[in-house]
Amino acid sequence: MTIDAFETPNLLLALPEIWLLAMACVVLVVDLYSSDRDHGPAFILAQITLLVGIGITMITQWGVDATTFNGSYVADSLAAVLKSAILLLVFLGFAYSRDYMRDRGLLRGEFYMLGLFCVLGMMVTVSAGNLLTLYLGVELMSLCLYALVAFDRDSPTGSEAAMKYFVLGALASGMLLYGMSMLYGVTGTLELSAITQAAAEMDEHRLLFLFGLVFMVVGVAFKFGAVPFHMWVPDVYQGAPTPVTLVIATASKVAAVGLFLRLIGEGLLPLLESWQHMVVILAVLSLILGNTIALVQTNIKRMLAYSTFNHVGFILMGFVAGTPHGFGAATFYAVTYALTVAATFGLIMLLARKGFEADQISDFKGLNERSPLFAFVMLLLMISLTGIPGTVGFYAKWMVLKAVVEAGFVWLAVLAVIGAVVGAFYYLRLVRYCYFDKPEGEGPQPDGSRGFQAVLAVNGLAILWFGIFPGSLVAVCMAAFL
Repeated sequence: MTIDAFETPNLLLALPEIWLLAMACVVLVVDLYSSDRDHGPAFILAQITLLVGIGITMITQWGVDATTFNGSYVADSLAAVLKSAILLLVFLGFAYSRDYMRDRGLLRGEFYMLGLFCVLGMMVTVSAGNLLTLYLGVELMSLCLYALVAFDRDSPTGSEAAMKYFVLGALASGMLLYGMSMLYGVTGTLELSAITQAAAEMDEHRLLFLFGLVFMVVGVAFKFGAVPFHMWVPDVYQGAPTPVTLVIATASKVAAVGLFLRLIGEGLLPLLESWQHMVVILAVLSLILGNTIALVQTNIKRMLAYSTFNHVGFILMGFVAGTPHGFGAATFYAVTYALTVAATFGLIMLLARKGFEADQISDFKGLNERSPLFAFVMLLLMISLTGIPGTVGFYAKWMVLKAVVEAGFVWLAVLAVIGAVVGAFYYLRLVRYCYFDKPEGEGPQPDGSRGFQAVLAVNGLAILWFGIFPGSLVAVCMAAFL
């Protein structure tokens, strides 16, 4: 690169990442010198970092369409929406995790530091403008998640889950990198914008182009946990500490949406007809397998893991449409699904106590007798995941179904509706336990700080609010693609 070609970076555009990186280092140093056994300063600083990060992201990137660092970093409305969602979801995860981690002797400053660096990797992925930046973001996110899954070093199931996640994650990363290398070999550039132009014009090496595309779709499908690249999901959901499972089930899914949109949805949009068929297969398999196996689960974390496949299928359906409306619907679905699941895991942590994980579906029997408020929150969450009208889950499914029907995939929409009906069985079974069954033994005992309970109640009621008034959130998600 010559001196004339050098571009002075606009650091203001990358201010959210700079802020997060600086504060993650501050949290590490403050916790090192803090004598608070509950790591209060690290917790407070981490939460402030995430909330301020949302403000910085929206101020610097909403309504902007610019690149910096020689095109390797993108600042636009899509990045603003996905980053804000990621920051909010991890804020909820930290808020719900404090009592849970303390009771199990896992409350350490490294938890917040690893969480912040994981968020940094997600944000870099969402704003990546070239293949190298994209891969660095994915790996930073993945390495932090591997460590977080194994955070409870005395747990055999946690260690097994972390090892499985690491091995399969390394394999998926290798496939993603191999596909990227083939793209670079064909186009001679790492810039996604240049790759988009090359994909539209290239005929001579089109077969090699498509071969690389297959490997990249496999790598992205693993990050989503889409069938048949789902082998790690149930064991990791069950084996990891519940706060870590929350982050994997929510924030990492939103980051995976950014990964797909940057790499395939935008970077390889000229090859829509080619990758569309691959994504259809992933969506169909996810819809069928997820609902089928979730029906027989008794562990709620495994049930949520298998039901995730069904929701990933809906997100992939939005991608299949290949239109701004489809991408916007998929983004709306991912954000609202993540908020719903965050509250669900929050309820699991609320009922858990030392020596009792509250991870069996039967543990929720008689919740209404112990806490009518949180039984109502669970009711809202389950009917939203089912897609019953009046909740945000209904609008999310409706938008995706509308997008795929307009794209001509009516049969896929019918299959998805059938899957949603099947999913109602295992979601509403949990509601039945909460309201119509008598508690076993001591029964569910909601136990948590007032702050924890207040945040959880607001999270649950937000699902009802967005179900009644979805317009603002829909407009924000759609504006990112218009």
